Amino acid sequence: MTDKTAHKAEQAGRESFRFEPDTSVGFQVRMTHRAMQRALQARIAPAGATLGMWYFLRALWSEDGLTQRELADRTGTMEPTTMSAIQSMEEKGLVRRVRNEKDRRKINVHLTVKGRALESELLPVAAEVVATAVKGFSEREIAMLLELLRGIQNNLGAVPGAGEEVPF
Repeated sequence: MTDKTAHKAEQAGRESFRFEPDTSVGFQVRMTHRAMQRALQARIAPAGATLGMWYFLRALWSEDGLTQRELADRTGTMEPTTMSAIQSMEEKGLVRRVRNEKDRRKINVHLTVKGRALESELLPVAAEVVATAVKGFSEREIAMLLELLRGIQNNLGAVPGAGEEVPF
């Protein structure tokens, strides 16, 4: 195939493939994610929590005392972002950083009483957001939706912690 022929084939391929929002999986996943984030943010804001804090709190509610690196890994964020979020949560009295006694290079992040107390307030709110999002879906449809989303994540190599649940 000559360069000219290859160029024409490439151009024809681009012209025949269009990203229509209604049929674009990527666009629909993004819009769904944004809608859920907006709904969650609106519901957790009265408790003084931000969406940025939410993912870190969720990880710590499941496993308190993670190192900063483990927290970054569990939430799928870069360490500088994690450090900034931890600092913000520390200023609000939700977490405290403690130097690891076994490895002084590591810093563990622990929930304070205030941070732990948010769990019983915010988890039901998040559950309500999810329930609203899947309102009218059968249990079978929800299971299928989750299976399909995991399939997309697997196809793209983006499954955090290989099988580990990363809710909302």
